[in-house]
Amino acid sequence: MSKIPNLLFDMKYLLIVLALFSLNVHAQKLEILLIGVSHNYSSYLKQDFADIYKKIEQFKPTAFFGEFLSKEDEQNVMDYWCKKDNLHRLQILRQNRNIAELQLPKTIDSLNNIIKQKPDDFKSRTDLAHAYYLNEDVANGHYQYWQVYDHLKQHSDADLSTYVNKLLSPKLDTTGRSMRRLITSEYALIEFPMMRKMGITTLYAMDCQDYDLNWNASWAAVDEKFASFRKDTSKVFQSELKTHLKRINDGFKRYDEVEKSSPRVTEWLNTPEASVISASGDFYSPEMYDMKNFPKIEMLSKIHWWIMRNQGMCNNVIHRAKVAGAKKVVVIAGANHRKYMQDIFERMPGVKVQNINQLN
Repeated sequence: MSKIPNLLFDMKYLLIVLALFSLNVHAQKLEILLIGVSHNYSSYLKQDFADIYKKIEQFKPTAFFGEFLSKEDEQNVMDYWCKKDNLHRLQILRQNRNIAELQLPKTIDSLNNIIKQKPDDFKSRTDLAHAYYLNEDVANGHYQYWQVYDHLKQHSDADLSTYVNKLLSPKLDTTGRSMRRLITSEYALIEFPMMRKMGITTLYAMDCQDYDLNWNASWAAVDEKFASFRKDTSKVFQSELKTHLKRINDGFKRYDEVEKSSPRVTEWLNTPEASVISASGDFYSPEMYDMKNFPKIEMLSKIHWWIMRNQGMCNNVIHRAKVAGAKKVVVIAGANHRKYMQDIFERMPGVKVQNINQLN
């Protein structure tokens, strides 16, 4: 009889262990390949993306994320740095051809079905880009527009060009996250080509602009007080300040050298060296914070709102990947975000994150 309680205890212990193991396995459900990028590659040498393409393929993602707002966030955020640009695009496209808001989901589904049957129907892709833009899904509007643009780069088609210009007016969309900016961006050179190659039809939005007004206000406060801070004429102050600013400026020179000379800028942007230099552009050097009259409180506020944005971006990735049922995702964001997002992802339970240089 004495063995029965022990057996029951052993069984309970085993069930607990199995339950914890099951939870742990279930938690380890999202792998992220994080790539910090430039938003504009137009001034660089011809870039070699072959190794990046290879790593993305080997990673075998089922979803891609980009630095765009979702439709819901675009509608809920009343103002941020390119809100006016997006509204201007909407105004132009509605004038070109309007689609009632209630009809947009049905129109998008119908056009996607047509393209699924006829991938080379670029007129329908143009229509789909237009519908996505009207639906305030800029990420997927850009993805469809880029495919049309890429086709026209390789194949002369006057009728299609005329149709694109008439319906999308790309030459008028020049500011913010625009069609013009798209052409030399990370999307045109890295994300969209790989999505197309891997047969992935949807780009998920993960940007967060909830704190943009706070960020700008804190930035202005830092700049205002930093101007006064620099007016200290004491020799000790000027010597110390000169030392710190020289270190920052040397970093910028190094950044410029890489951008001007390297065919693999993206890999360098994902290094610790590049992250430190990028951060110094927005936040100066931590060694400066305890200097007399440095606007430390304002700077810490600025850092806070930057971290809040990056936290929001990471939360969006986790939530939307879960909704999509995605287990392995590629996340592409501006290089200034990379280190902050990686640190946040690494603290999240059930998430494994690697930047592009960590992937063998």
